[in-house]
Amino acid sequence: MGGVWQTIWQGDAVSRGVALLLLAMSVASWVVILWKGWLLRRAVRDVQTSTAAFWQAGYLDEAQQRLKTFDPRRLVLPLLEAARTIEQAAPQTLAAAGDRSQQLTRVLRDALHRVLHRLQFGQVLLATVGSTAPFVGLLGTVWGIYHALTEIGIDGKFRIEQVSGPVGEALVMTAAGLAVAIPAVLAYNVLGRQIVRIEADLEGFARDLRELLVHHQERAQ
Repeated sequence: MGGVWQTIWQGDAVSRGVALLLLAMSVASWVVILWKGWLLRRAVRDVQTSTAAFWQAGYLDEAQQRLKTFDPRRLVLPLLEAARTIEQAAPQTLAAAGDRSQQLTRVLRDALHRVLHRLQFGQVLLATVGSTAPFVGLLGTVWGIYHALTEIGIDGKFRIEQVSGPVGEALVMTAAGLAVAIPAVLAYNVLGRQIVRIEADLEGFARDLRELLVHHQERAQ
């Protein structure tokens, strides 16, 4: 791998700029891949354990305390906290408008969107790197070939060894672009599936929580 970057670095300023851009994209994508892989692997486990702990509680206050212990990354707890804010909603405001079911649907939806926004952080970067890195590498390839042909035009003589070296160095840019893009695309798909799984679990919990609180209100009345 070092020989590849050394070959690229032998080019002009444009080739070096493209190489540095690809290197930055590769480093950024791998940081996101490793960090999100670690985060989502634990998030799947946390959602399962925290929801199980919630349903084993005897009452809501106990359930909230359990979630503080079993949900360190705050994936499930914000849903319960948002649902309980309805109890403190000031009367005669839009927040208190509508029946209890509508209020719970609104606050749980907003809390769920905030949690999913945190889980999806970095996905845009992976998608961007995966879609643009091949074209960045292709830009370096085209520029290298153009540079080689320009030198031939200035020299006025064509020799195969005069073209093979610069063109080979230019084609390395395409390989480098693919080497940066492929891991980003694979990670985007794998991590995206994990996020969808967590989203489904959280949506199911939010729906069950809403039904539970509505039922509690009906019994209280």
